[in-house]
Amino acid sequence: MAITGDGTAAEGALPLHPGAVDRTPAQAAEVPGDRGAETIGYRGPTACAAAGITYRQLDYWARTGLVEPSVRPAYGSGTQRLYNFRDVVVLKIVKRLLDTGVSLQNIRTAVRHLRSRGLSDLARMTLMSDGATVYECTSPDEVVDLLQGGQGVFGIAVGVVWRDVEGALSQLHGERVDTGETLVRHNPHDELARRRNRAG
Repeated sequence: MAITGDGTAAEGALPLHPGAVDRTPAQAAEVPGDRGAETIGYRGPTACAAAGITYRQLDYWARTGLVEPSVRPAYGSGTQRLYNFRDVVVLKIVKRLLDTGVSLQNIRTAVRHLRSRGLSDLARMTLMSDGATVYECTSPDEVVDLLQGGQGVFGIAVGVVWRDVEGALSQLHGERVDTGETLVRHNPHDELARRRNRAG
């Protein structure tokens, strides 16, 4: 399936028009397979660390509506944005798409598409792009077809990004959405620092 900004599609693929899957964050949270993704939120610096982006990028993307936090937006000074797991996965994918030269228009369409899918769908998805159009592939055969057609130049296995983000977040602090309680993760680097301090 082609994910395009202008509604065009590869031969045989159904076009995914901008807005066709435009769902609010609340609706996205109700997609089956999200497994309570809305119960833990991650502050901006944590989201940046897990996604491999700068805080400046995060702030700009939130202000321009490219990737907004699903849990809690910033309400003026003193409030912290809170991102859910899916948001962090999308942030990392957006960075990869930008790094490879995909247009902002197509990235916005891809973001809406990613937000409309359940996490179980994301785990099986590969995004392919020729730099102009982004395609969703859900099977190895579709990837091969795109490559043979000369349309796919690079691919992002969303499941791999998901696992990378999951691994990174498992070592970073989260926050319970309902109570605001900070969830302190076991970070091996913190433990090494504590041991060095004790030894010194």
